Amino acid sequence: MHVRPRLLVASAVLSAVLTACGGHPKSPASPVPLADTPSSGSPSPAPTGSGTPPESAPAPTPTSTPTSAPTTSAAPTKSPTALVVPAPATRLTLTAATAGGALRLVRGGPAQEFTVTVRNGNSRAYPHLLVAFQMEPLMGGSGDLPGPADPFVLERRDPATGVWRPVELRMATDVKPAHLYEGGAALAPDAFRTERYRMRATATGPSGSSPLMVYAIDTDATEGTEADFAPPGYFSLPHTTRPRP
Repeated sequence: MHVRPRLLVASAVLSAVLTACGGHPKSPASPVPLADTPSSGSPSPAPTGSGTPPESAPAPTPTSTPTSAPTTSAAPTKSPTALVVPAPATRLTLTAATAGGALRLVRGGPAQEFTVTVRNGNSRAYPHLLVAFQMEPLMGGSGDLPGPADPFVLERRDPATGVWRPVELRMATDVKPAHLYEGGAALAPDAFRTERYRMRATATGPSGSSPLMVYAIDTDATEGTEADFAPPGYFSLPHTTRPRP
């Protein structure tokens, strides 16, 4: 089998091709540039939607990762809720005071002063509160002469003018309902007022002892209700009238 002649023929053909291309069979071929690569070699910026070329942004500043553990805030401590205790309900009180603690009168003698204080509680307000007076008739003693229909004179001092004005003193043994009274001044919750009074015995009339009953009357009470017969305030002031020596 004869292979050698074929190799000689192939070598001759290859040599002829190289010679025709440039005569330098050992020189490498020059690379062909790509058609899409610009001549400057730098890539073109990507287009934006508005058609405006983007501004060059500064390089981002590297942030350092904290090495310390995050601080956890403690939950707020709730203070105990204060227990609100409602104020106890208080009612109106009435007191009367005089020198020596009692009225000691002499028939035809001078008057004796006393004060009446009405102090309201926190339960309610009174639009019309009247101070009223009552005394049971005296039985009289030996030597007493028949006296006038009103054996006593009761007066109240007007705080605005200082004038003493007459006040009704009811002589009776029964109870007068509140709805039959008229007048009275307003008294707000927790408010109070003090008024000055004086009483004297006339020259003729009975002598003896009988307390002066002082009432705080709610003149707005409805007829037939408990308030009509149970006044919110009451005080008994001891009293004695004796004949003139």
